Amino acid sequence: MIFSAQASAQKAPSVLGAYLKPDAMVKGQVVVVVPPKEIGVYVDKVEDAAKKDTKWFKSYSKNAKPGVPLPYHEKLGLTKKEYDTYIKLWEERKVTPLPEGDVVIRLEKTKRGDWMIRVTGKGSPISLLKYRAKDDTVKSLNGLLTRLKDIDADPASILGKWAGHEWKFEQEDGLGKTKENFAIGKLAGSSLGLLVYRLQSTSPAGRLIFDRSLVIRFPLARK
Repeated sequence: MIFSAQASAQKAPSVLGAYLKPDAMVKGQVVVVVPPKEIGVYVDKVEDAAKKDTKWFKSYSKNAKPGVPLPYHEKLGLTKKEYDTYIKLWEERKVTPLPEGDVVIRLEKTKRGDWMIRVTGKGSPISLLKYRAKDDTVKSLNGLLTRLKDIDADPASILGKWAGHEWKFEQEDGLGKTKENFAIGKLAGSSLGLLVYRLQSTSPAGRLIFDRSLVIRFPLARK
């Protein structure tokens, strides 16, 4: 209890403290984004088109905004009318809490002086991350996640319009490629914060071995 009181007296780094208050427990929800089932027909057509011309598709999608549908092109395998329907269905996507997805979130300072966001239940993988203010990195079991450009997500992105901070680890060796991302931020026009985490592993041949994604919504700390 003595250490907890000392931690509370210290100001958290702004990249975390802007969203969570040290040692204050808040309730959050693990959520998933669910588009209408009807969109599957159009997604399948785009995937088929991508397989027929992988080189073109890779080049065309290289500069696309993360999580945003690609701009229309006849090579996407959709007519303009089908594409417009696809976009309309995409706009009807809903953010849905997972069953047993309630979690408790707490920002803490560790004995080593790092910061961690302790999350219970389905959000527990985030508890393994440690933020190091001295070099603005996040330490995980895989290595160091380095800071990326701040997020300013497009309204059409999978989570809608939101802003925040992101860190990334990426490593490729004879065993394949590992990518790990962590982000924290705020949904535009709301009092809700976001925790976003993804760990992905692929084989040397590019086959997906492991893919875990987490999105958690929570009420922002009051100033």
